[in-house]
Amino acid sequence: MKKFKRIFTYLFLTVAAFVSIFPFFWMVISSTNKSVDVVKGRLLPGTHFLENMNNLFSTVNMGQALLNSAVIAIATTVFSLIIASLAGYGFEIYRSKKKDIVFNILLLSMMIPFAALMVPLYRMFGSVSQTIPFIGIDTLTATFLPTITTAFLIFFFRQNTKMFAKELIEAGRIDGLSECGLFVRSLMPSMKTAYAAAAIITFMNSWNNYLWPLVILQSPEKQTIPLLISNLGSSYAPDYGVNFMAIVIATIPTALVFFLMQRHFVAGMMGSVK
Repeated sequence: MKKFKRIFTYLFLTVAAFVSIFPFFWMVISSTNKSVDVVKGRLLPGTHFLENMNNLFSTVNMGQALLNSAVIAIATTVFSLIIASLAGYGFEIYRSKKKDIVFNILLLSMMIPFAALMVPLYRMFGSVSQTIPFIGIDTLTATFLPTITTAFLIFFFRQNTKMFAKELIEAGRIDGLSECGLFVRSLMPSMKTAYAAAAIITFMNSWNNYLWPLVILQSPEKQTIPLLISNLGSSYAPDYGVNFMAIVIATIPTALVFFLMQRHFVAGMMGSVK
């Protein structure tokens, strides 16, 4: 009976691993083949990898799109970590009934879909385009400002702050540290795993964000990677080999961020659950 359970477990895990890995495998293989071979469903590596890459960079401004996505994703991640961790620290350390009410309202905002906020946000950024051009419509700043932080990140950091020893805060206050000093010198070093997990989540969400950049960005030179890939796929006669090459290049940054910080990600998520 135990052997049967073990065989069934390994069989299930093998099937699950295959289903998870196959799309990535097919993406990489397709980037080395011609468009005709991709349509035929060829699952063997081809010899058109460099040709597809040359066609991609000669057809569209891939470098500019990568730079735009990198600027937006890095800015969003940095500001999100600072603001969300400060908010989570404040909600947890300075408890009161009024703050708990505010926090509950903040959590309720998670129920509002972003699509319902796009029209008000677009009108707001449109109204400030004349007075403050660098945060108006068709700017990279307007792309990441609405997503600088989320209720989920604040909740995530508040849960991790609960694991922090309150005695260290009292000891720091006795030693004369300011509240900012307590946060920077005591809390931040002890929450490296939480920051790593939040950075991975925020960076991936920002890098793959499609809907809001599609609405707020209008110039071709401002488009991000998801918009570029969408434009490649919506052409009259798309070259699927070139499309998959663009997808492979777009996947590399998020894959590197995740694999380099994978251990911290798991530890940070476990800390928030506790």
